[in-house]
Amino acid sequence: MEQASLGEMLREWRARRKVSQLDLALASEISARHLSFIETGRSAPSTSVIDRLARELSMPMRAHNAMRIAAGYAPAHRERPLDDPQLSDARTIVEQVLAGHEPYPALAVDRAWNLVAANAALPLLLAGVAPELLEPPVNVLRIALDPRGIAPQIANFAEWRAHLLARLSAQIEATGDPALERLEAELRAIPYRSSSPSPRGHGGAIAVPLQLDTPHGRLSFISTTTVFGSPLDITLSELAIEAFFPADRETGERLRAALG
Repeated sequence: MEQASLGEMLREWRARRKVSQLDLALASEISARHLSFIETGRSAPSTSVIDRLARELSMPMRAHNAMRIAAGYAPAHRERPLDDPQLSDARTIVEQVLAGHEPYPALAVDRAWNLVAANAALPLLLAGVAPELLEPPVNVLRIALDPRGIAPQIANFAEWRAHLLARLSAQIEATGDPALERLEAELRAIPYRSSSPSPRGHGGAIAVPLQLDTPHGRLSFISTTTVFGSPLDITLSELAIEAFFPADRETGERLRAALG
C-alpha cells in the first residue's frame, strides 16, 4: 500500500477531528496560508510545526511518527517491545497490577487487543476455547466473539458483542489505525446467531456486564481499563490493562473458591 503524503495525513486527521484549516492554524500558531501550503505540498514544515499540529490534533504517537516520516524527518517516539530491558520497570508495574487483582481476572493487551500478559485467574474464563485461538498472538476480541472461543458461554452475548464492537469502533475513530479496521471487519464477518436477549438498558446498572457460564457456575463481571498516564514510548502508550470485578457476591465467592 502506498504511503500517504503529509498533506493527505493532515487532511484526514483534520476531518477525523472535525477541525477547520483556520482553527488548526490558529491553535498551532501558524498562518492558514502556511497550513494550506503544507496540505497541498507547496511548503515543507519544520519538525516543530509538525509536532504542534500533531499535538493540536491529539494524534496518537504512532500517527505522529508516520507524519514526521512522511515529511522526511526521524520519528519523534520510540517503539520497543515490552520485554526490552529499558521497559523492565513498566513490565514490573504491569505484572504487579495483574497479580494484585487476583483472585479476579485481569489481562494486558496491546493496541490490536492481542494478549500481552495475564494473571492466574484468566484461565478460569477460557475453559473450552479452541487451541488454535490460543496460539500467539492471542486476540482477546476474537476469543470473545468467535464460536470457537467463549461466545457460546456468554449468557448476554448479543449485548456483550455490541459493547465490544462499539469500543472497537470508538478506538478506530480515535486512532485511525488500519490494523484495527481490519480486525473490526473480521469480527463483524463472523456468523452471528444468538439466543440471548438483544442489547437493552440496565436501569440503575453502572456498566455493561459480562455474564459467563463456566464449570464454576455463572460468573458476572464489570470491567475497568487502565492505561499509562504519561507514556514516552509507543508500546506503553498503546498498552491497556483490563481488570474484571465481580458484579455480584456469588461471582466473588466462586472465584475465591476456585483459586483457593
